[in-house]
Amino acid sequence: MNKKSGMPVRGRSALVLVAILGAALLGSLSSCNRAAPVQFRTMPIERGDVDVEVTASGTINPDTTVQVGTQVSGTIKKIFANFNFHVKKGQLIAMIDTTFLASDVEDVAASLAKAKAQEDLARSTDEREKALFAKGLAAQSDIDQSTSNYEVAKATTISAKAALDQAKINLAYAYIRSPVTGVVVNRAVDVGQTVAASFSTPTLFAISTDLTKMQVQADVDEADIGQVKVGQAAHFTVDAYPNRTFDGKVSQIRLQPQTTENVVSYTVMVDVANPDLALLPGMTANITISVQEASDVLKVPLAALKFFPPHQRGKWNFHRGTGNDSGASRWARGDSGAGDRHHHHHGGQGEGRFAERQGDSGAGFRHREEGDSTTHGRIFILIDGKPVRKAVTTGLRNSGYVEIEGDVREGDQVIVGILSSGPVTATPPAGSPFGGSPGGMRRF
Repeated sequence: MNKKSGMPVRGRSALVLVAILGAALLGSLSSCNRAAPVQFRTMPIERGDVDVEVTASGTINPDTTVQVGTQVSGTIKKIFANFNFHVKKGQLIAMIDTTFLASDVEDVAASLAKAKAQEDLARSTDEREKALFAKGLAAQSDIDQSTSNYEVAKATTISAKAALDQAKINLAYAYIRSPVTGVVVNRAVDVGQTVAASFSTPTLFAISTDLTKMQVQADVDEADIGQVKVGQAAHFTVDAYPNRTFDGKVSQIRLQPQTTENVVSYTVMVDVANPDLALLPGMTANITISVQEASDVLKVPLAALKFFPPHQRGKWNFHRGTGNDSGASRWARGDSGAGDRHHHHHGGQGEGRFAERQGDSGAGFRHREEGDSTTHGRIFILIDGKPVRKAVTTGLRNSGYVEIEGDVREGDQVIVGILSSGPVTATPPAGSPFGGSPGGMRRF
């Protein structure tokens, strides 16, 4: 034992070991406090247009298509038009075998001749009976009978004439002629095929009057039909031309609902010009109808409204706002200076500019045709590396962007997500008005 020291060697060694462990622990805590800063993903606030659109699918059809049928039964003897043929009104396009129809005309003509002969006989008999009655040689009953026979004969003749006219019309119907000028888009019969017109008129041809004028028949879901109006602009694409967009206009909203697997939809007709005949009947169109539009407005991605910054210990403190903030939460480095500095940087004129533009002392977004579509929200602007909360009023929104107004300017960097961060908590601190919501996902 070393008598010069007041402590044993083993005791001094233990003390040194404790000191080393304490230094390591302090170094570890210091390293934790020097966590890597949060790196936010930002996008600039843009000025542009926000379009609200309704999407649907539909089928392209000619503007007017006439179904050509036959009113008489028989066998198709000849066909004079085929697919894609251009035909004129009155042009012969098919013929039904006329053998039986011509025979019917001859038979009815013979019946008419017989009726006329009987009419002549009845007329002569009636005249003779009247002459005998004048001489007192015939009874009144004979006169009545002869007159009746004559009237019946005349009616029989009229009926025979009508039958002959009908037979001739049927014979004419055997020659199928185009009722319009257009293009044959469908031929449903072939030579030798028998068509029966006993119960319904069979369709032989489909002729489109003008393929330069087409219509899209789209099925719009009942949840969206209230936004669709006649006259709205529409755009669509077809699989045949994936890089080309066609323009049209809503011309009709049919009131007849269509129900498919408990889903109710309504038919919307969209007129479209087809001068180069690129669109063909039956093509499937993926159509978009512009129902509302806001022009030259500030807009941010939808992700900006969903974002909430995570709490990072030792980096930012989470404070409740007072005064004009109405209890809203904001971020700052130990105080509210960052937010206040940003406010003065913009001159505090965000709401003033908006009120002046609308002329209603800051009453909010203009009321659109379908009513007030505005609501309140918040976004976070990145200033000096720190997120600063900004209350905004939102307007029209689509699948990507939302219209905003507030104490923000074009070009401000709005936070839409996080690129990387050090140790952070997933939720705001307890007691904040946003507590209990996953970071970056709560909406206000």
